[in-house]
Formats: sequence, C-alpha cells, structure tokens
Amino acid sequence: MLKKPLLSAAAATFVLCGFAQADVVRHTNPGSTFPILRAVEIPADATLVYLSGVVPGVTNTDVEPNTAEAFGNTEAQTISVLNRINSTLTDLDLTMSDVVKMQVYLVADDSGRMDFSGFMDGYVQFFGTEDQPELPTRSVFEVAGLANPHWLVEIEVVAVRP
Repeated sequence: MLKKPLLSAAAATFVLCGFAQADVVRHTNPGSTFPILRAVEIPADATLVYLSGVVPGVTNTDVEPNTAEAFGNTEAQTISVLNRINSTLTDLDLTMSDVVKMQVYLVADDSGRMDFSGFMDGYVQFFGTEDQPELPTRSVFEVAGLANPHWLVEIEVVAVRP
C-alpha cells in the first residue's frame, strides 16, 4: 500500500489561508490600443466585489442645485462617478487597478445622442494611465434615462480582491 505524502503544517496553512491565490489574467485586444480588455480570467479562489451603480455628484456648486449645469457634461459626470467609485474601493481596501468589469449607462445629452467621446475623456484619466495601467472589460449602453433627469452617467464595477 502506497502512502500519500502529507503536506507540512506550514504548507497546509499557506494553501488554506489563500496565500496561493492565482493571478488575474488580463487579455488585451491584439493590434488595438483601445483602453479595454478583450477578456479577463479570474481564479476560482478569488473574491469578487460587486459595486452598485454609482451616479455623479454635483460638480458645479456655483449654480442652482439639481440642475443640468450643477452636474455638468458627460465628461465631468464620468470623472465624478469614477472618483466616487475610487473612494468606495479605497474604503474596501481595493484600488481602481482591482476593477475587472465595468458596465456604463449613458443618457443622451442635449445633442440627442450619448456623448461617448466625453465619457472616454473622463475614463482614460483613471484606466490605462502610467500610474494605473490596468484595464477592465467593459460595456457601454445608451439608456433612455436615469433616476435623476440631470444624470448622464451611471457606472457599475466588479473588482477582484488580490
């Protein structure tokens, strides 16, 4: 009868405590510099953290509150939302580099179309930068409206706890 080797107590503790967690694998889009991932692989032993949809705060306090001018354009609202997401992640001991999935809801602005370019101008300040080079997978949807008629952006993210 063959005896199976036993893990040492130290090795067993190391594995059971999750220190042997595999790395997240991020797959870029070949031949593209567009700042999103094609796919991401998350190991089975990772902890996923789902953030509820985040909406913008007032970006201009010099105008009447709860107006379109108070919340700003799509770029300003995107920056506001991503700053709020960053703050929540920080509270949870995570960072923007831990974000692996993003769903973005954009409302048409005064032009009658969603301002994807304005969204991207805000987005690239947080993802794919020299300070924070990690990218998430991402979907962007145009929606008819959000809970406040002056909101143009709502974003949900999923982060992975390293």
